Amino acid sequence: MKPNSFLPSVLFVLSVPFARSADITAEKTGTVVHFAIEGESICDYQMEPGELPEGVAESFAHGAHLHPIYSPSGKLVTGNHQPDHPWQRGVWIGWTKTEFGDSHPDFWNMGKDGKITAEVRFEKLEKLWDGPAGGFVSRHVFLDHSHSPGEKVLNETWEVSVTQKTLDGTLANVIDLTSTQTCAGEKPLKLPKYHYGGLGVRGNPLWNPVDAVTMLTSEGHDRKAGDNSKAKWVHLGGEVDGAPTGIAVLIHPSNFRFPQPLRLNPKNPQLCVAPSQDGDWAIEPGKPYVSKYRLLVFDGKPDAKWIEAQWQGYAKNP
Repeated sequence: MKPNSFLPSVLFVLSVPFARSADITAEKTGTVVHFAIEGESICDYQMEPGELPEGVAESFAHGAHLHPIYSPSGKLVTGNHQPDHPWQRGVWIGWTKTEFGDSHPDFWNMGKDGKITAEVRFEKLEKLWDGPAGGFVSRHVFLDHSHSPGEKVLNETWEVSVTQKTLDGTLANVIDLTSTQTCAGEKPLKLPKYHYGGLGVRGNPLWNPVDAVTMLTSEGHDRKAGDNSKAKWVHLGGEVDGAPTGIAVLIHPSNFRFPQPLRLNPKNPQLCVAPSQDGDWAIEPGKPYVSKYRLLVFDGKPDAKWIEAQWQGYAKNP
C-alpha cells in the first residue's frame, strides 16, 4: 500500500505497480461492453443476461450490471450468480421491499422461487467511448409483472466512467457510476423501511467462506459492527492467489440520506448501500432520484487513511 516517506525514491517507484499511460479501450462484443488498458481487463458491463454457473436456474439470468471487475494486477474482485444468492450479480442496483399501486415488485431477489414478478432490464446503450477515461451511458427499465406483463415502474440511466490512476502512490482501477431513476408514469415507487436494497456488490467466490472476507467502513467498523451502520465509504476484500485485493465503494455526499446506511452480509461476501434502512421514502413523479458512487479497485490490504483521502477528493471533485 502507501509507501513510507523515509524510503529512497527508487524504492518508492518499485513499491507500487507500474502505471500505464495508455488509453482505456471500450469494446462492445455481443451483449457485453469490455473495458481494458493495454489488453489488461478492468471490467465488463453486462447488458443482457449472460451465462449462468452450472446448477443455477434460468430464472436468475439478468443483465444490467458490472461483472467481472478486476484489480490492476488482474485479480478478480466480484462474484456473479453464486449458488447461495444467485440473484446477486457483480455490481448492480435494485430495490427490495416496495409498493407500486397495489403491487409489491421485488427488484432485488429477481428469480427467487422460480418466479420473475419484477425485473431490471437493460434497454439501450446510448453512448460508448474510449480515451484516458472510457465509459458509457445506458438505459435500464424497472418492470412490474404482478398484474400485466412489463408494466414500467422506473426508467434508469447509468453514466459510467472507467479509468486507471496512481492515487497517492497506489495504482487503482476507478469506476464512477451515476444512476438516475425517474418514475415511468404517474405512480410513485414507495420504498418502506427495509434493511437492504440499493447498490449491491458481490465479492469474489474465493471469499465465500465467512473467514475469507474482510470489510471495513469509514467509521472503522468491521463486518459485524458495520452492519446497519452509516458510512462515507466501505471496503470489501480478501486474498486472491495468495495476495490481498479488494474494492472500496465511495459514497458521494450529495446522495440521499448521506452518510448512507449499510448492509454488510454476515454469511457471504456481499454488501449493500441501503437508504431504506432509515425509514419510509419514495421515488416520486417529476423528482429524479440520483445516486453517485466511485468504485476503487486496488491490490493490497485496505489503508483507511488512504481510502479516506480518496473519498475527500471524490467528494470535492466528483
